[in-house]
Amino acid sequence: MTEAELVQIYRDQVGRIYAYVSRRTAGDRGLTEDIVQETWLRAVATWQKRGLPKNSSAWLYKVARNLLADHFRRRRPLRVDSNQLDIATNDVSPETPDAAKLVHWGLARLKRKQALLIEQFHFERKSIRDIAKDHGLSERAVEGRLRRARQRFKDKIEPFINEDIVQELGLSSPDVEGRSARQSTRGMEDAK
Repeated sequence: MTEAELVQIYRDQVGRIYAYVSRRTAGDRGLTEDIVQETWLRAVATWQKRGLPKNSSAWLYKVARNLLADHFRRRRPLRVDSNQLDIATNDVSPETPDAAKLVHWGLARLKRKQALLIEQFHFERKSIRDIAKDHGLSERAVEGRLRRARQRFKDKIEPFINEDIVQELGLSSPDVEGRSARQSTRGMEDAK
């Protein structure tokens, strides 16, 4: 790996990695910068020893995701109330840093496959059909796994939020089946 290759990858990827991490830290600039910096330090150290991976972008996202998970596993979240989450749209889109940290803290405590399903469906806005194709599963299997992942997520974050948030998030009765049919016909990925 040459220095020029590394600089080019940095220029191509740093903005995307920063945006990815920033969304998951609700714009906490210091934390975002720390995670992005550590991601690049690990990239340089690993790539100098082992060479460039086939997909450097995927490698960087995976490292950033793992660093975020490690961060949120070590921290106990603050309690949040319903005023800190805009849940009227039935979307898990926290509007405050504390609410975002709670969501990502909860995700960090799930099994990796469960967190990935929730991230793909709610944050990347992939359809059930696309997730099923990516994972080599039936749509029905993805729906079941997503339902169980949501329940486990709810169990993790429930002690830290008011009961009305859990109900408004729709975590007690997710509408996975209805959305997968709409998504398939519209060809659009909707968030919960």
